[in-house]
Amino acid sequence: MRQIIRHFTDDDLYKFTMCCAVIENFPRTQVRYKFNDRDNTVYPDGFADELLRQIQMLEDVIITEEEIAFLQEKCSYIPAWFCSYLKGFRYDSKWVRINQDQNGHLDIEFEGCWSNTILLEVKVLAIISELYYIMTGEAEKLDYEGYYRKSHDKARRLIEAGCTFSDFGTRRRASFQAQDTVVKAMKNCQDTMSGPGRFIGTSNVYFAMKYDLVPIGTMAHELICAIAGMYGPQMANYLAMKTWASTYRGALGTFLYDTYGWRIFSLNFSEDYANMFKGLRVDSGDNCHELDLIVEKYRSLNIDPRTKQIVFSNGLNVDKAIEIQRYAEDKCIPSFGIGTHFTNDFEDVRPRNIVIKLVAVKITESWTFYCSTCKLSEDKGKYSGDEATVCRFLEALHLTDGEL
Repeated sequence: MRQIIRHFTDDDLYKFTMCCAVIENFPRTQVRYKFNDRDNTVYPDGFADELLRQIQMLEDVIITEEEIAFLQEKCSYIPAWFCSYLKGFRYDSKWVRINQDQNGHLDIEFEGCWSNTILLEVKVLAIISELYYIMTGEAEKLDYEGYYRKSHDKARRLIEAGCTFSDFGTRRRASFQAQDTVVKAMKNCQDTMSGPGRFIGTSNVYFAMKYDLVPIGTMAHELICAIAGMYGPQMANYLAMKTWASTYRGALGTFLYDTYGWRIFSLNFSEDYANMFKGLRVDSGDNCHELDLIVEKYRSLNIDPRTKQIVFSNGLNVDKAIEIQRYAEDKCIPSFGIGTHFTNDFEDVRPRNIVIKLVAVKITESWTFYCSTCKLSEDKGKYSGDEATVCRFLEALHLTDGEL
């Protein structure tokens, strides 16, 4: 079996930016992550063994001087010391435990120092997705010439509709080649069009480098989840904003607010941070309703919401993005991060509905116990964590299920 991940920066930018913030603020924190297949997929015999072999091959994937130079050129907010850290970084398969039961279901956990294990999630998800299609034979159905044309047409429609958009599709892509095809098609479309919209880049650092694009991204829910596990969910958003602001000094100023729902975030979103952060990212709930709440909050703080960027990334396709653009264009500065619909939209191939989430944390390795954590989101279907932890967090936030 060929090696699936061959480039160190074949990863989403937010994993690197969060890793930097973790080292600076939580250098000794230990974490556990857990895999969740929301479709309860039955994987082929031997899948776990091959997955482990692919993860072991990551141990030989190191960052190149070309990749370092690209990060330094395009991501000036990343400090020089972090680039030096990445030069010495090595993956270790011992951080990962994989089991496949007799029914074919996967159980995967990561455990270790947060600054190490944080760089596993996206790569392992991309491996699982591509490996599944290889081992089931579905990879043979992937028509890349047709997919180029399909992707080019998606970009054309979005540009004509005035949408500013980027590719967020690394984690559940059909294959490395699929994402390569998408980014190439959309870059070519952008270069030949002068419409009101714009393809601005990709979350994948390697493809941004290959096609001379801007790598796009800031943070993921895990930052807020980890802080909530250590210090409680009530002020987790506030502490995360404080941490992010102290690390990046105003750069990367789009905050992902929905980890514990709008209500508690709104209470944490004070005027100083509302002014400091460039905008917010909507990743769950009803997009238009969420935007209305955001607009109301900004106005209550005497901030014109039309000066703020709102990034929509909640399971979008082209039609949804165009619909939101029409609703949002006179209320804020809308933009769109589109994932699976870009990188895994082949005929007769079902995308994997898989995630890896941080579920437990301890402040330092000297602690004798972990504290469990969870993500609530605005959609119950996106909850992560065990039932007892979800109930405990809902109680701590004075919420009943469904009242985020």
